[in-house]
Amino acid sequence: KEAIINNSDCKILLDQRKYMNKFDHIQRLLGLTDKERGQILSINQANHPGRFYREVWIGLGGTHSAVYATEVSDEEYAVYTTEESEKLELQKLAKELGGNLELAVKRIAEMRRERKRSNGKA
Repeated sequence: KEAIINNSDCKILLDQRKYMNKFDHIQRLLGLTDKERGQILSINQANHPGRFYREVWIGLGGTHSAVYATEVSDEEYAVYTTEESEKLELQKLAKELGGNLELAVKRIAEMRRERKRSNGKA
């Protein structure tokens, strides 16, 4: 495991807040600098309130690192979400539409956009 980590020029980390108390170990294991540690622990801490995105940290060869925002369309979100209730909602709608998953995705996406508009987030 350590050989793989030490020979990896590219490191990608998502939100690590749930490991904040254990991050000293993670930092040592991955060979991260204090600057990189700060970047990683800042992920999703100050996201723009009017946009729905998640942040990711990418470190390249120990020379370049930054936090990037990743934002997907409502259709992509509907297809790839791992939220159980949202997956069930999509499956139920697809069944009601005779198994037409593509149409169900389009309708779910439009409902998400409508909710955003009505909440003043669009």
